[in-house]
Amino acid sequence: MPVLTLLGPTAVGKTDIALALADRMPCHLISMDSAMVYRGMDIGTGKPNGDTLLKYPHALIDIREPGDPYSAANFVEDADQQVAIAVEAGKLPVIVGGTMLYARAFREGLAKLPRADPEVRAQIVDAASRQGWAVLYEKLQRLDPTAAANIHPNNTQRLQRALEVIETTGRPISEIWREQGSQAVTARLGEELIEVTILPGARGDLHQRIAVRFDAMLAGGFQSEVAALKASGLRLDLPSMRAVGYRQMWQHLDGEFDAPEMRQKAIAATRQLAKRQLTWLRGWGWIPQLTWGDPTRVAERVLSLVNHRLR
Repeated sequence: MPVLTLLGPTAVGKTDIALALADRMPCHLISMDSAMVYRGMDIGTGKPNGDTLLKYPHALIDIREPGDPYSAANFVEDADQQVAIAVEAGKLPVIVGGTMLYARAFREGLAKLPRADPEVRAQIVDAASRQGWAVLYEKLQRLDPTAAANIHPNNTQRLQRALEVIETTGRPISEIWREQGSQAVTARLGEELIEVTILPGARGDLHQRIAVRFDAMLAGGFQSEVAALKASGLRLDLPSMRAVGYRQMWQHLDGEFDAPEMRQKAIAATRQLAKRQLTWLRGWGWIPQLTWGDPTRVAERVLSLVNHRLR
């Protein structure tokens, strides 16, 4: 039984396609979203609603509290277990989501990186204190654009590690990631990996979908959701609060800017996320790419690709 991953930028409609696919063959849906793992983060993550999850259960949704960090290593371990469950049940494992770090970790295994160098790390931290992390992020974009596309500018820990690897080895960290090879899934699970990327028809179409989706989140009570998370004692610096939209709404609730500016900033951050995801996918290597359209028709094309590989 192969393992199918449906990749693509945020708001491109991956979930709708996965549901349509599940209507056509026995599937075991596995979420690959770094924010949907958290309980109480429903509206802003675009999490399928309760009725949808009853009809189309998704593994790895609502498995962590927002104050409990979840890593790529956690995802690989959990996803491997879910693939085994699917295979045992005779269902197609379908991993769907846009967290590229998780996709890479699942595809290639966790990279065996060099040990941390305290002296180099101290030099990077010192440079950040003098120049700012934004300058160092621009440096990473020049030296390793593939890694930069999958590292948020505010994630200073991962940014620091990527620069440290370049400094200590003279090689981009993304090159070390790739060396793990796409055969890692076969070696680890004994199953073939089939990857399909869902792409927007045009950038303007995706931007429009992002704006419409965020406005629907606002209408659905997103502000109240973030207010409840704040009231529960969470901190803005937690990994869960790095999810696009949540940080901007939190800052709005703190009075840093008004509602129209919050909306503008959240939509802009989501567009930047989509751009990073697309940049990452372009550097991923050749895998089948389908343009988003009617979920039923796209699902039929995905199923055709799966059946062709099964012959």
